[in-house]
Amino acid sequence: MSDKHDLSYYLKCVMGGALACGLTHTAVCPLDIVKCRRQIDPGMYKGVFDGFSKIKAAEGLKGLYLGWGPTLVGYSLQGMGKFGFYEFFKDVFAGIVGQENAVKYRTIGFAVSSASAEFIADILLCPWEATKVRMQTSLPGTFPTTFGPAFNKLKTEEGTQGLYKGLSPLWARQIPYTVMKFVAFERTVEFFYKNVFTKPKNEYNKATQLSITFASGYIAGILCALVSQPADTMVSK
Repeated sequence: MSDKHDLSYYLKCVMGGALACGLTHTAVCPLDIVKCRRQIDPGMYKGVFDGFSKIKAAEGLKGLYLGWGPTLVGYSLQGMGKFGFYEFFKDVFAGIVGQENAVKYRTIGFAVSSASAEFIADILLCPWEATKVRMQTSLPGTFPTTFGPAFNKLKTEEGTQGLYKGLSPLWARQIPYTVMKFVAFERTVEFFYKNVFTKPKNEYNKATQLSITFASGYIAGILCALVSQPADTMVSK
C-alpha cells in the first residue's frame, strides 16, 4: 500500500473494473437466471442443467439471457465504483495513517477500503439489479421482458423507492463479499510470493505473474461466494 497513484491509474482501474464485472456477469447470465428463480421457488428446477433445459424449451435461447441488458449496465457501473474507489481509498488510508502503518496494518486497510468502495458501487448497481431481478423472476405476462420497458415500468409505478428498495440486502450481500474478495486476494498474492515464488516479483515473466494473480483471484472468489450466499437470497426476493 506504499505506491502513490495518479488520476490516470485510477481511470485505468475504473475501466478495468467496468470490463471485468460487466462482461463476466453478462456472460454467466444463464446461471444467474436459474439461481434467482430457484431462490424464489426452490422446486422450479431440479438443478442448473434442468433449469437450462426448461428455460430453453419454454423461452428459447434468448430466455437464457433474459435481463442481460441491465446486468451489463449495472455491473459495469458497479465494477467502475468497486475497483476505482478501492484503489483510491487505499491511498486515502495510507495518507491518514502514514506509509509505515499502512503496510503494518494493511489487512485493515484492504478491508476498510473495499467496504467503502462497495458501499458506493452498490448505489450505482441497485436500480439495474432491481430491474434485472424483476425481469427474471416475474410471472410470464406480468412484467416486461425487455430492458427499456422494464426499467420504465418499475420507475413509473414504484419510483425511486422501487429502484432502491433492494439496496440494504444488496449491501448485506456485496460488502462482506467484496471485503473477503480483496483481503483474501491481496493476502493470497503475498503468500505466493513469500512461500512459493520466492524471487523478487520483477524477476518473473508476465505469464507467471498473471498466473499468480489468476490463482489468487480464484481462491478469493470461492471464499467470498461462501460469505455472501445467505444475503444473496434476500436480493432475489
